[in-house]
Amino acid sequence: MRRMLSNLLKTRPDWRRLLAVATVALLGGGPARADVTDDRRFSINGFGTLGVVRTNSDDAEFVRDLSQPLGARNEWTGKVDSVLGLQANWQFLPQWQAVVQGISRYRYDDSFRPEIAWAFVKYEPMPNLSLRVGRLGTEFFMMADSRWVGYSFLTVRPPGDFFWYLPFYSIHGGDAALTVPVGEHLLRGKLFYGISQGKIPLAEEQWDIGGSPMAGAYLEYQHGPWQLRASYANIRFERDLPYGPAMAKSGLLLNAQQLDYLSVRDKRSHYYSLGLVYDSGPWQAQLMLNRIEQGSKSLESSEGGYAQVGYRVGKLTPFVGYSRVYSKGRALPADPVIAYIVADSRTNQRTWYAGLRWDVVRNVALTAQWDGIRGDPTSIFPYRRENRATWQGDMNVFSLALDFVF
Repeated sequence: MRRMLSNLLKTRPDWRRLLAVATVALLGGGPARADVTDDRRFSINGFGTLGVVRTNSDDAEFVRDLSQPLGARNEWTGKVDSVLGLQANWQFLPQWQAVVQGISRYRYDDSFRPEIAWAFVKYEPMPNLSLRVGRLGTEFFMMADSRWVGYSFLTVRPPGDFFWYLPFYSIHGGDAALTVPVGEHLLRGKLFYGISQGKIPLAEEQWDIGGSPMAGAYLEYQHGPWQLRASYANIRFERDLPYGPAMAKSGLLLNAQQLDYLSVRDKRSHYYSLGLVYDSGPWQAQLMLNRIEQGSKSLESSEGGYAQVGYRVGKLTPFVGYSRVYSKGRALPADPVIAYIVADSRTNQRTWYAGLRWDVVRNVALTAQWDGIRGDPTSIFPYRRENRATWQGDMNVFSLALDFVF
């Protein structure tokens, strides 16, 4: 593992600087050190995925989510799923902790430039109350904040039909979580508010969602091996999608009336979800449902979900799953340009997937997976650079990933 990490660091020297930045940030500007004598006070951990993926189609590019500008076609690529992350934790007082997490993943700008995903201070005035402030991961849906920690998932990646609509990874803000015992079980609730960070690619343009306020909450009940969570979140977009510049590069200028109809500025999108997880002995099972209501006329609302089950036999865990997502069409004006643009947010597909996870050694797992996507030809929202003339909505995706934590 040390040799693997060393090779990764040699190929991406920016990570040495990232680690130094993270450590300096935690130690308040002092020299970067990890050899603190009391390892309960300071620790560095990491995670990563070396993944490759290909499809059997050249009509559209498969992406992990909408934060990726390009994806996989019928040749192997390591862009979609590969990631490297480091996390530093500093327990500087009994009730206070500082956390910084940096990751390198395929980003909106077609690069693997390292970025700070988390940077927050956590205060626990009592054992069942937690308060955090800083840069936080988003928790719109269950497990959304750990989407890039491949080792924590049974599948190669979180099912896209459920998670595609969440290209939001961090906010600047705060949250409060309270855990209350209910007999022998636990009830946990969390509230959060913050300002979004990041950009989302649109054709050759980028949609800056920075400055958009987000708020939400969830309630979770834990009963032995069962976890049930209901959650709600919303975001009010600060800026419009760059439809004008994107269409201008295609030789089409949008007029003021069209831009007003397509505007997302000051419009609010709502995210509802329900998740159920079972993990006991050899069995692992998940059921997730969501509903997304878009406030803008240019984006179609949607409903989606997935169910999956895995059974561990020694070091091997075969799994199967099924996911479904579809959007609700809007009544459109008799404007072919608007109809063409709104069609970009349409999806209607189902996916069967199956795979095998092999826990090779402690903290290292190798997973192979097949996804059979079967959709309508108008289902183009989750993809990049689709050819609308030939795309039929069907695609087989083949993935192989080596996940590790250290």
